[in-house]
Amino acid sequence: MKGTDNYPRTFSHIGITVPDIQKAVDFYTEVMGWYVIMEPAKVKKERDTAIGQMCIDVFGEDWSEFDIAHLSTSDGIGVELFAFPQGKKEAPEFNPFNTGLFHFCVQDPDIEGLIAKIEAAGGKKRMPIRAYYPDEKPYRMCYVEDPFGIVFEIYTHSYELTYSSGAYTD
Repeated sequence: MKGTDNYPRTFSHIGITVPDIQKAVDFYTEVMGWYVIMEPAKVKKERDTAIGQMCIDVFGEDWSEFDIAHLSTSDGIGVELFAFPQGKKEAPEFNPFNTGLFHFCVQDPDIEGLIAKIEAAGGKKRMPIRAYYPDEKPYRMCYVEDPFGIVFEIYTHSYELTYSSGAYTD
């Protein structure tokens, strides 16, 4: 592809399966500051509506209903929360070595403050806060978990600032 055929796509949303839709909405709105764009709702398996048929296309036939809510970050990235009555209610084993999505990342210049709020809400800090350029630039990061065991990362600065400076070079 050449020219305008190969432009960078924007990020729309991420879907996260949680054990309890209301507890997840509470955590992500109260701790992360995201806002609700669609309150929790129940989706039932049926073929009479576009959403019902679409969910059958995505999830197959082995389900009857689930809860869903839609949130948004301050920069307009959607967070689609799902809670299914069937399936495991604990987070999958953390194994970043296997193919697949293993984390998402948020940005907050007050990394200590956000980690404290996460821990106070039942989440946890997975590692010490680390600096990309110790004694040189203030770019820091840390991996954490929400109260449901879902792993995510916090950066103090934008992705572009952090990596455009060559974080892994001498």
